[in-house]
Amino acid sequence: MTDATIPPREGSLEAPTRHPLDWKNPEFYNEGALFKELERVYDICHGCRRCFSLCNAFPTLFDAIDNSETLELDGVAKRVYWDVVDQCYLCDMCYMTKCPYVPPHPWNVDFPHLMLRAKAVKFSKGEVKPRDKLLSATDAVGRLASIPVVAEMVNAANSNKLARKALDKVLGVHPDALLPHYHSRTLAKAYAEHQAPALTPQPAAGTQGKVALFGTCYGNYNEPRLGEDLLAVFEHNGIPVTLVNDTRCCGMPKMELGDLDAVAAAKDHNIPLLAALVDAGYDIVAPVPSCVLMFKQELPLMFPDDAAVAKVRAAIFDPFEYLALRHKAGKFNTTFENPLGTVAYHVACHLRVQNIGLKTRDILSLVQDTQVEAIERCSGHDGTYAVKSEFHDAAMKIGKPVVSRVQKAEADHYSSDCAMAGHHIQNGLNDGSEPIHPMSLLRRAYGI
Repeated sequence: MTDATIPPREGSLEAPTRHPLDWKNPEFYNEGALFKELERVYDICHGCRRCFSLCNAFPTLFDAIDNSETLELDGVAKRVYWDVVDQCYLCDMCYMTKCPYVPPHPWNVDFPHLMLRAKAVKFSKGEVKPRDKLLSATDAVGRLASIPVVAEMVNAANSNKLARKALDKVLGVHPDALLPHYHSRTLAKAYAEHQAPALTPQPAAGTQGKVALFGTCYGNYNEPRLGEDLLAVFEHNGIPVTLVNDTRCCGMPKMELGDLDAVAAAKDHNIPLLAALVDAGYDIVAPVPSCVLMFKQELPLMFPDDAAVAKVRAAIFDPFEYLALRHKAGKFNTTFENPLGTVAYHVACHLRVQNIGLKTRDILSLVQDTQVEAIERCSGHDGTYAVKSEFHDAAMKIGKPVVSRVQKAEADHYSSDCAMAGHHIQNGLNDGSEPIHPMSLLRRAYGI
């Protein structure tokens, strides 16, 4: 066994670095080479075990080793290697907050991107369920489910116990998982009806002062209010906003599936649109942390030599990161009409990975008579993981500490930058309450 008790060398105290994803190399899909690397990294993880409480991937690995005849990795069947891969939902928390062996350490452990490679190999072999392809086809499903009559039917079916049991049997979508609603009045339609005020951009603190909103597929079809509230708040702060037209999904659901060609196709569509807006003097924001992360980290690692990708990476912001920069420059409106009381605020994993600090908490804390308790732990939702029948119970278990913190806080509101994580917490609470997105809270504080 690798001696993972060896302390990290001094270089590992530096900020973690990511190597570009060599996904176009045929060796990337070589299953023999993949398993050799899985064995190397799994053995290091076994010797360390620091990530045992993050998700279900590591307990799956460690339990298999502890129940083997040798009590070492060599006693674990190779099929279990795939079980570990299936449990990983690419939150990146092991890389960013736990692992002492990430680059620049010579052991060069990048567990999330190794899992991504394994998922890509699995996808290339055709070993993906039709359900998983459907759940990751967010654009196609959203367009269909947002048709006025269809939206009502889908939402009714998703809240019907008999229909949900049938969905469980046919597709493997857990009957107790909360599924997102669909809206026939999408964000695109709402923006088309919006009367934008005449605002003059005021560049400050590395921002151009005018914003292009990448609405996201979730923000367009499932919770258009996210974009509408952002629009109201930003315009209240003198920031003109334009909605980016004709966008596709950022590609994160397809990445989690291992369909990297689909990620590339989404990139080829979205990046020219966004890069042109950057050239026109716009900053870019998106209301879903995973989508921001896709443009900030994953696409640049997949396409390290693409100048347009780099241009978008440098110009995209989390909404509260953007407002915090404006506040630093004295360009943020701190006149609020309504206090928010106490807020139990869940910090989404894909926001934490961006290394921008707790900007949402900082901005909400500016509201008078408002106390924000930040909860920095995974909610357990993680894309489509929590809605799948075979993973739902694990997702609820992973999210239980967050739910307990929310219950203990007895706050006036609970919230998460990731709307899906917020609803997963709602599922765990099961008390009739609903989450309120931080941008909605901010709009409420302004009274607009």
